[in-house]
Amino acid sequence: MRQTNRVARSARVPALALGVVMASMAGGGVVAGEATVTDDSRLETKPPFGGPMNVEYAKVLWERLESHKLVGPDSIRSYPYKGNHPHGQALEYLETMITIDDHAGVVMVKKNYAGEGDLDALKAGVLNEREKNLDSVTVMFQREEGYDPDHDDWYWAKFQPNGELEKNPKDMPLAGRVAKGADKGCIACHADAPGKDYVFTHDRFAK
Repeated sequence: MRQTNRVARSARVPALALGVVMASMAGGGVVAGEATVTDDSRLETKPPFGGPMNVEYAKVLWERLESHKLVGPDSIRSYPYKGNHPHGQALEYLETMITIDDHAGVVMVKKNYAGEGDLDALKAGVLNEREKNLDSVTVMFQREEGYDPDHDDWYWAKFQPNGELEKNPKDMPLAGRVAKGADKGCIACHADAPGKDYVFTHDRFAK
């Protein structure tokens, strides 16, 4: 039953909704030249994030995002909106389906911009100098069923603008089941999403 619900939720991802620019549903399978995952990060639960398998998966994820023009200098652009902590002062949001190996899942990309001033000034900074003001990129990708069933199988990652992973104060790369079991961090924060689906931007996946 849960697998059926996941497929139904994914099928409802539209091309454009509520003023949020959605990325093209381009590409399904692996094509020539694209990276694949050699290690099964579903098995890496200790530590829950930052281990070598989850880091390897993050590298493949970033390459797949680049190939779909979701990140990088030539990426699809959406209209910036007011951000909040711990993301940026202004944000851009893209969402679509991507495939890594044989798994197709929803991916949500949030571009986090630094800046100062009122909202109009922040938006102008993003629109006029995107690359200069881009601080980081945070990503949610819904993995295979069983990856993290306690949290809807979301895989979390935070990247620098060049695709390198950000690290926490303990020097752990932010990739995998980020901060699982902690009272702060990606999972703890998104657990408060109104739809109980770990997604704040909309309630299409609400339970």
